[in-house]
Amino acid sequence: MPVAKIAMAVILPIGLIWMAVFGIRNIPIKYVRTEGVFQYLSKDEIRTALQPLVMTGFFDADMQAIHQVVSELTWVDAVTVKRVWPDAIDIKIREKKPYVRWVQQSLISARGEIITPKNIDLFKTLPILQGPKQQQLKTLEIMKGVNTALADQSMKMAEFTINDRWAWKIKLTTGLEILLGRNEQLKKLQRFLKTLDVLGQEQVEKIAIVDLRYPNGYAVSWKPGTEEIDWSHRFLTDTDTSTVLGGRSHRFPTDRDTSDPQGWGKCRKTAGSSRGHRPWRSKDCAFPQHTIND
Repeated sequence: MPVAKIAMAVILPIGLIWMAVFGIRNIPIKYVRTEGVFQYLSKDEIRTALQPLVMTGFFDADMQAIHQVVSELTWVDAVTVKRVWPDAIDIKIREKKPYVRWVQQSLISARGEIITPKNIDLFKTLPILQGPKQQQLKTLEIMKGVNTALADQSMKMAEFTINDRWAWKIKLTTGLEILLGRNEQLKKLQRFLKTLDVLGQEQVEKIAIVDLRYPNGYAVSWKPGTEEIDWSHRFLTDTDTSTVLGGRSHRFPTDRDTSDPQGWGKCRKTAGSSRGHRPWRSKDCAFPQHTIND
């Protein structure tokens, strides 16, 4: 009898320990809570991804695997996962925010991450960014700088393109196209923006294309139906900014003395138009011959 009592006394604590350990391990997960502000990510999408991983015990659930599968969802930017005693898993998610459209079917976040949504048509209002392959982050940073310069003039960008030769092109929401070439693009853009007050808003709205690829001036092409403009009464006293002539498509020099308003009338009569943005020269105005060098 004493031996039997001792055996029972030993078996009883072992049984309790076994029940405590293995019973707790088999506690089911009752709640999976997700926290975050979602505009593009659906909770059904999260639930579908998580379901195979949470059909297990509270302590058996693989937190690393849950973190991985949630992180791989298209719209997830960052995620944290933790157990909450006695039967829950909390998941905090930060959603990616699209900044621009990238090429045809993708988006780019403000941090330069490529996002490929199921329906790109939902993002038609975002500007379009196009650039060399594998260079989306650098292209995005350049676009942000250009956007800042345009915003100072209340201009909004619709498209920004950098081709394989690293030549820049801007298209505004108004339809105006700005060609910047490959050299000193921001300097040329700032030079053009300084002339907007001289041009006047009414005239700016009539411009179809601005070509800034010249070293000392720029050319414009007017929208179809624009009447010839008499610029004889307009002149600048700041030789660091561009000056303008009337006509269909003209070079706007920036390296001449503009102190004589009568000279403008003479320039207007002799310069005429140049098609296809070809550089031109006027004897009366003594403009140097320029070519596009980028």
